[in-house]
Amino acid sequence: MNHPAEKIDELSEDLYPSRSGAQPRFIERLDPVIYSAPDSPDSPLPTEQLKHYREQGFLVLEDLFSAEEIAGYQREMADLRANPAVSRAEETITEISSGDVRSIFRVHRFSALFARLAADERLVGIARHLLGDEVYIHQSRLNYKPGFRGKEFYWHSDFETWHVEDGMPRMRALSMFITLTENHDCNGSLMLIPGSHQRYVVCSGQTPENHFKTSLKKQEYGTPGDSCLAELVDKGGIVTVTGKPGSVIIFDCNLMHGSNSNITPYPRSNLFFVYNALSNQVGKPFCNQRPRPEYVCARKGIRPLRGDLCDGA
Repeated sequence: MNHPAEKIDELSEDLYPSRSGAQPRFIERLDPVIYSAPDSPDSPLPTEQLKHYREQGFLVLEDLFSAEEIAGYQREMADLRANPAVSRAEETITEISSGDVRSIFRVHRFSALFARLAADERLVGIARHLLGDEVYIHQSRLNYKPGFRGKEFYWHSDFETWHVEDGMPRMRALSMFITLTENHDCNGSLMLIPGSHQRYVVCSGQTPENHFKTSLKKQEYGTPGDSCLAELVDKGGIVTVTGKPGSVIIFDCNLMHGSNSNITPYPRSNLFFVYNALSNQVGKPFCNQRPRPEYVCARKGIRPLRGDLCDGA
């Protein structure tokens, strides 16, 4: 695939400024949603699904994996959570109040099974087509939201954080959630605002030093202003994504999303892979802070996902 024609200096230009003292406002999206030609004969998705993704910013795919594969992923999830070495690792984020495991970042480095899954052609082929380029893993994590005390993830656009704090130049990345538990409408399932990917929300405030140390537990900077959020919801509504284990939720990097706390007895856990275009690798953060750690944002040893290979971080 051909890389875009932008020069390096153009990729380093801040087209989506945020947290720079400006009041919350919108910037219309300057990048495509789907980078491959609409009539591409090798598309892994049918036309109606491509249309839905372009307009709504997300897709939900069922039955991509066998029951045996899903059972294996669930066992691996349980094993990682019970592993003391994983619990002590810097990549593991715990809940503020309970101390329960909230997320395990760079999970494809802890698990050979999840490394193979991240590079599975059933996922990578879709990411490669939507982004029109070879792809690599920008970030991976396993999100646990345990019953009774699993806390919320407030509304946010991933791209706003990846742009400001990581230096991701353009909206040429996407996320894939793979549900590992039943996702009900009451146990803190993912909520999306359809169509919100078409507008970038400029957030107020400045990025604190070492923001990742608190934001991975509870994000307070890089969240939309109330008026902007209300306008997005008035226009697009809110969709709560429910489904059985093994569902795959694909959404654009700029889609506004979040999830409520889980006060039910039913845990809600998802595996999360971020695919970024090889031509869209991160540079210097678009804020006055140092780059975030490698386990949050891959920078080293980047190479395309092929076979059972992942990024070289």
